[in-house]
Amino acid sequence: MSAEQSASLKKVLKPIHLWAIAVGLVISGEYFGWNYGWGVSGTIGFLIATLVVTIMYVTFIFSFTELTTSIPQAGGPFSYSHRAFGWWGGIIAGYATLIEFLITPPAIAFALGSYTHFLYPSLQVLEVALACYAIFIMINLLGIKESAFFSLVVTILAVAELLIYIGIVAPHFSYETFVTEPMPFGWPGVFAALPFAIWFYLAIEGVAMVAEEVEDPKRTISLGYIYGILTLVVLALAVMIFTGGVAHWRRLSEIDYPLPAALGIVLGRDNSLTQLFASLGLFGLIASFHGTVIGYSRQIFALARSGYLPSFLGQLNARFQTPHWALIAGGIIGCMALLLGTTDQVIILAALGAVVMYIISMVALFVLRKKEPELERPFMVPGFPFFPLIALVLSTVCLIAIIYYNLVLSLWFFAGLAVVTIFFVATGRHKTL
Repeated sequence: MSAEQSASLKKVLKPIHLWAIAVGLVISGEYFGWNYGWGVSGTIGFLIATLVVTIMYVTFIFSFTELTTSIPQAGGPFSYSHRAFGWWGGIIAGYATLIEFLITPPAIAFALGSYTHFLYPSLQVLEVALACYAIFIMINLLGIKESAFFSLVVTILAVAELLIYIGIVAPHFSYETFVTEPMPFGWPGVFAALPFAIWFYLAIEGVAMVAEEVEDPKRTISLGYIYGILTLVVLALAVMIFTGGVAHWRRLSEIDYPLPAALGIVLGRDNSLTQLFASLGLFGLIASFHGTVIGYSRQIFALARSGYLPSFLGQLNARFQTPHWALIAGGIIGCMALLLGTTDQVIILAALGAVVMYIISMVALFVLRKKEPELERPFMVPGFPFFPLIALVLSTVCLIAIIYYNLVLSLWFFAGLAVVTIFFVATGRHKTL
């Protein structure tokens, strides 16, 4: 097998697989993490933040789909920015995306450990979280077709479970409860809540990471993205609103299992339905964890293949055609993050990486429209230039808010980017790309 063949990913994914990966990547955001937003903004404040972020994501995904279908490469945002701006664009987008996809899995692993501990108190959160990495790296080593089928099954189960949850808690919704202390921190709280609203949709753009493994990318990718974002908008708003009407938001704003806790309030903690939901709730978390493992491994693979990371990380397993070293390296970094961070810190850092990537991707879209007008664009964003412009403006607002309310974490993030860039220039690698 030649080097070129060895670096080729298998094209096996269909629209249903992309929908499952798109929704599966994100759906854990409906199960946990977003509720930390209540703690800084209250219910109405967080609802406003969520509506702003929803507009941002809808306009972003329609715009991003144009890029993904035009340049269907495993590097995703890194590939678009590199093409638009050269090496420095590749570094910014690659770094931001890598942070997002390396930091998101530890947050989900924390929640998997918390849900399992809720069910079986003898099992410790951190032990379960670390075990998840070992299990799902093994699953992903077996091949993308097998991984995508697994994603499809657990995503369908997770969506069905959320619909059942909504059906159970909706009759217990109280408007008076929902509007109790609606905006205790005023408008500053709305801005502080933005990263937690982003968690509702964070990582849907990870579909771009498997673009090289899609059978008919020019048609299939747009279907996967659009149906995926529509599914998530409905689920996110329904889960957040109905949960907020079950109990005062302060009771649920600082835990990693808000949905089982809400059911426990409605039905009783020892009710068989509460226990069953907590068990099935693992499906949503598993779907997202599995999807983000796919995402980080493809991003590491693409960066290594392009010379931005050590070349061995761009190697594929001869038997399964999966990026085995990229999977293992990302897993080691994720386990380190598990040992060092807390859920809310991890969510903020992942959101920071995401919005930096959204900004440079939208600017890349405008640049490529001008720089490469003849580039084949199987899907063109509707309402150009307004959709990408709205996404760009709202992403910038989110970035400013995240930096303002999380200055130390933001300094760490940008210091890392500076170190990577200086190293790249100092070693002369920028001249070869």
